[in-house]
Amino acid sequence: MNWSDLLAAVALYFVLEGVMPFLNPQWLKRMMTALAASPDWYLRAWGLISMSIGVGLLYFVRS
Repeated sequence: MNWSDLLAAVALYFVLEGVMPFLNPQWLKRMMTALAASPDWYLRAWGLISMSIGVGLLYFVRS
């Protein structure tokens, strides 16, 4: 892995993170409020699922 790959991944992350606030900020505010009211186990479960998908996709792409 070289630094350009890492910087490209970080740049893509910022682009994807900015799509929803740009397209529909009111929906994002409602979603953040709902997430803040969610129990910790729910957020942890979705975090684990998200990380697992990311690791699996990275393994698939890099192999």
